[in-house]
Amino acid sequence: MLKNYFIVAWRNICKRPLYSVLNIIGLSSGVLFTLLIGAYVWNELEINKKLLNSKNQYFLTSQWKDPNMGADITTLGPLSKRLKEEYPNLVRNYYRWDGITSVVSKGDKHFRENIQLGDSTILSMYGFGLLTGNARAALTDPYSVVITRDAAIKYFGKTNVVGELISIQSFSGTQHDFTVTGVLQEIPENSVTSLNDANHNTFFIPTNTFAYFGRNDFEAWTNIIIPSYIELKEGVKLSSLQQAIEQVLQNNAPAGIKENLLVRPVALTNYYLQKNNGLAKRMLYALSFVGLFILLMAIVNFINISITGSSSRIKEIGIRKVLGGLRKQIIIQFLTESVILVFLSTALAIIAFPYSRPFFGELVGKQIPGLSSFPLNFIFIPATLVLLVGILAGLYPAVLLSSLKSSDSIKGKLKTIKENVWLRKSLTSFQFCIACVVIIAALIVARQVNYFFSQQLGYNKEYIVSSQLPRDWSPQGVRKMETIRNEFAAMPEISEATLSYEIPNGMNGSQPPVYKADDDSIHAIPMQALVTDEHYLETYQIPLQAGLFFNNNGGFDSSKIVLNEKASADLGWKNANEAIGKQVRIPGTSTVFTVQGIAGDFHFNSMQQKIQPIIFFHIRLANTYRYISLKIKPGNIGKTIADLEKKWAALLPGSSFEYSFMDDTLKKLYKTEIQLRKAAYTATLLSLIIVLLGVIAHVSLNIQKRTKEIGIRKVLGASVTNIIILFMKETLMVMTIGGLIACPIAWFIMKGWLNDYAYRITPGIQPFIISIAGLALVTSILIVLQTIRAGMANPVKSLRTE
Repeated sequence: MLKNYFIVAWRNICKRPLYSVLNIIGLSSGVLFTLLIGAYVWNELEINKKLLNSKNQYFLTSQWKDPNMGADITTLGPLSKRLKEEYPNLVRNYYRWDGITSVVSKGDKHFRENIQLGDSTILSMYGFGLLTGNARAALTDPYSVVITRDAAIKYFGKTNVVGELISIQSFSGTQHDFTVTGVLQEIPENSVTSLNDANHNTFFIPTNTFAYFGRNDFEAWTNIIIPSYIELKEGVKLSSLQQAIEQVLQNNAPAGIKENLLVRPVALTNYYLQKNNGLAKRMLYALSFVGLFILLMAIVNFINISITGSSSRIKEIGIRKVLGGLRKQIIIQFLTESVILVFLSTALAIIAFPYSRPFFGELVGKQIPGLSSFPLNFIFIPATLVLLVGILAGLYPAVLLSSLKSSDSIKGKLKTIKENVWLRKSLTSFQFCIACVVIIAALIVARQVNYFFSQQLGYNKEYIVSSQLPRDWSPQGVRKMETIRNEFAAMPEISEATLSYEIPNGMNGSQPPVYKADDDSIHAIPMQALVTDEHYLETYQIPLQAGLFFNNNGGFDSSKIVLNEKASADLGWKNANEAIGKQVRIPGTSTVFTVQGIAGDFHFNSMQQKIQPIIFFHIRLANTYRYISLKIKPGNIGKTIADLEKKWAALLPGSSFEYSFMDDTLKKLYKTEIQLRKAAYTATLLSLIIVLLGVIAHVSLNIQKRTKEIGIRKVLGASVTNIIILFMKETLMVMTIGGLIACPIAWFIMKGWLNDYAYRITPGIQPFIISIAGLALVTSILIVLQTIRAGMANPVKSLRTE
């Protein structure tokens, strides 16, 4: 009997190939997109959880009374080590590191690499395995280095490189050979070796080498820039660790720090989702909702087509009943057909998954894991989907049609046909509603991301190329680099060139507290410090509102500083001109600084944050720099870059020209938002596909059922236009209702998303009108193309149907 159900079900599916194919493609598209998003979300949730003893590990975050006083991802250098020493009954292990970049050389290969200068506990604490080398001794000797597998191949062309030498440059410009003592196995993404996108570390050096890089304050309690991790012993409560942290800070932290700092341990397994104000978590929520909406659309589309097409089988059911068929058998038959269709859709989605994975990985900027990497119980998810959707799609028509009297069924009458009209219309309206929400969201996300790259940044990002420089942080090194800057500026392709420690990429330097020198009643204003030369404003075309910027023609004056408008206002001066000549002081320095200029405000960080007060120092004050920024002239960009590479090789031998346009730098700053925009575009395309497939199937079945009606109308004088309007009225009315419902839903969702940004667009009415009107237009064109053929058909043939 069961075999017979499947045979009959398969025949009915093949009998209506267009309906079946459209139904399968529509549902498989939704299932495929949901699988891809599910794989991405699952992979993100697994970050940090594959580390050894991850459930007992915590990342120490800092909460400052004023966020500008310090970063939240770093804390005091000695803290985690002191916790292990003073509370061995609580703390099993600790790890600290300082991130640096430097030029690494092997033969004629020179690259700037991210280097992690950290405790030797990194391998044992997190369970990182080595392809070659002894994990216990790999990071014990000074001038030893552990590298990743990719780095080994990059520099040596092989992985068995233990004992090989590689040269790393210090910040004073000297070179020293480091012995490779280990090559890391491929490790899963984590917040230990990659705390953020900007510091994906490939070289790991022990802290007993910190003096070579000028990090002599690594163990100082005034050092507040060290990421720190703690591993607790089994059974230790987090509250006990918190009390220990507070006690250690009270006993050791300097005044001015302990009063303003609260260190909070965050479970390492949760940290990735919580960092950056939960940016990753919001991204996962957004993608999950998009995936859920697309799947719901596909399911509703599937159910709606199933219900619409079921009424064409009334006579078949009547014949079955006359021949002795039981109602239970008819219900099982309908459910079997529905489950088979859902099974085929799901199977098609699973088959397409490995081919779609690379494309979707490019959209979200990460590699999507294969289905084989999922837990074994994952198989229950598609199996449950097949049964649940199959039963939902087939249950209503099965119960309704199997309840008809045999006489009514034989005559092809469905007295209760009006009873399912409201359901079909509701499902169609729901489908259009979701599609409108997705399209509106995509338009708003796109406008907000475009706003990030607009000209309202406060500086001109066009044609600016930046590159990190080899470091020689000495007076002589700065003078030499200024000469090199002038050589680049003299090139005919370059209009401006500047040296600086920071560029507008959100990577903050220090945040010194600044006081008015003559007024102790004004509280300290934490400011973003920018260390630049005198060409910074011209290169980035930041307007000067009053006074002068740095000028070396008359000699360098270490007491002169420049503020931005926000800093001037926060210090209490009414306008830019009033601030000129006023003095400020910074705790810890004996110099009283004089304000000689006020620069315009500009966005240094993401637009999620308000513009910060900024204080400019000249690079000669501390003799530090990192970047050279070049304003290139419009024209043949490829030739300009090639000329720059030649000039770089001549002026800076032994280092590589690794450059980035400012547009690309901003793309890294807004990486998550750009990923969301791409995902929204993809979701919009899928929404349109699913809706239009549903329209094609729905109208085709409707035309098929009303063929005789169309013939009669034509005989009575109806034109092709009348026939088209007949089929459009119902669909467009349902679409309008769905669109009107979608507008407040989309507004509420996107308002919450936009509220996360200090600077944001006003959505206005445009995205809502474009979404509804565009969807209505495409649907109308599709309906016209389908109905025009039926309207032009010979009415004699139409009247002979059935």
